[in-house]
Amino acid sequence: MTLADLPAVHALEERLFPDDAWSEQMLRDELADQPRTRHYVVAEAGGEIVGYAGLAAAGGQADVQTIGVRADQRGAGLGAALLTELLAEADRRASEAVFLEVRADNAAAQRLYERFGFQRIGLRRGYYQPSGMDAIVMSRRPKRRGPVGFTRGES
Repeated sequence: MTLADLPAVHALEERLFPDDAWSEQMLRDELADQPRTRHYVVAEAGGEIVGYAGLAAAGGQADVQTIGVRADQRGAGLGAALLTELLAEADRRASEAVFLEVRADNAAAQRLYERFGFQRIGLRRGYYQPSGMDAIVMSRRPKRRGPVGFTRGES
């Protein structure tokens, strides 16, 4: 995602999350820290931005900041593709864990995250403002890899 994408992304943000959309300035501030601690991507179809996602990563921890997919593009795997990109970036940054908050009333997003190995670890009451909707906190730890540089010898 670049600054040139912001008007389209913000318009989509307002359509997708009318009660608690991020302002264009909030999105601009996120991009200002890219690539140091942020990684934002867009998905396009027919020359239009139809989805976007963002990750914050620092100190061995990553947080999915947002994922949004235009309603007419849902069900085609776009959300999964965006999440896959965020998780790949978290791996590239050697994140020990990935966290996120998801609206308690967004069952489809919760199912997506669970398919990717996220588990519920908490609840933040009244997290989304001004709606007052609760957020379910979820986390995912990467699959454990063996020690680097060691191989099993043949006897």
